[in-house]
Amino acid sequence: MLDVCLLGTGGMMPLPRRRLTSLMTRYNGTSVLIDCGEGTQIAIKDKGWSFKPIDVICFTHYHADHISGLPGLLLTMGNAERTQPLTIIGPRGLERVVTALRVIAPELPFDIKYIELSQPEEKIEFKGYIIDAFKVNHNVLCYGYSIEIPRAGKFQLEKAINQGIPKQFWNKLQKGEVIIDKDITYTPSMVMGDSRKGIKIAYCTDTRPTQSIIDKSRDADLLICEGMYGEKEKNVKAIEYKHMTFCEAALVAKKANVKELWLTHFSPSLVRPEEYMGDVKAIFPNAIAGKDGKTVELVFDEE
Repeated sequence: MLDVCLLGTGGMMPLPRRRLTSLMTRYNGTSVLIDCGEGTQIAIKDKGWSFKPIDVICFTHYHADHISGLPGLLLTMGNAERTQPLTIIGPRGLERVVTALRVIAPELPFDIKYIELSQPEEKIEFKGYIIDAFKVNHNVLCYGYSIEIPRAGKFQLEKAINQGIPKQFWNKLQKGEVIIDKDITYTPSMVMGDSRKGIKIAYCTDTRPTQSIIDKSRDADLLICEGMYGEKEKNVKAIEYKHMTFCEAALVAKKANVKELWLTHFSPSLVRPEEYMGDVKAIFPNAIAGKDGKTVELVFDEE
């Protein structure tokens, strides 16, 4: 089960009832945060979720509306008596940018591990998550992220018995461990069936439509995608400033065959995004204009 919360949906600047874009997920006691604009920690507090289990923070890019809330969040995590290391992922220049921001948050009771992205695509595996970072097309270096929770195959009791594998090893093999007993090696593949469908979400903001978004969100349970502009007259502006319109996001979702699309990162001038959803749903019916605090609980498919 993966909990997903869209903490804020605003781009560029917050509005009285719209916080800056940020996403938080929870799985098996570990939380991942993507982007951390001004007010993100307030949004987490309003949601009633905990700061302490945040083990990974991913940044799409370093514009202020995506990172300016980091110093306050780090201090809050420190005040929550966190001592475990924190991993921060982002485009090149990450450590320099975070170090500069930490001038106002210099003392923390935990270490920070930096993973600076340098390739068009990079994969990071962490505590049951597979985080796939991929370049998108903005006016600065910017990445999107997909998050997957893989699911192993079913334990094959008959195979274990027929191969004479001792019962005391079954549980460890199910957990992916390789067992060496005297001169015999037992591997998980000896007792496990084929991998089953896991859970997958994708997240991207501040970009034109790209093939990388389509590829990395392919067949996702949920795509959370920038919809900076809903108004048709803003198409030229979207191209000029390298953002995406509602209908462009819908086309991406359709091509990627995702189950559901949430639009986010709205322009401050777009006060009522739901008014522009008619054309979007004509392209991709299962599309929603995101709202601050919108949450979903994604579960593995029944078999």
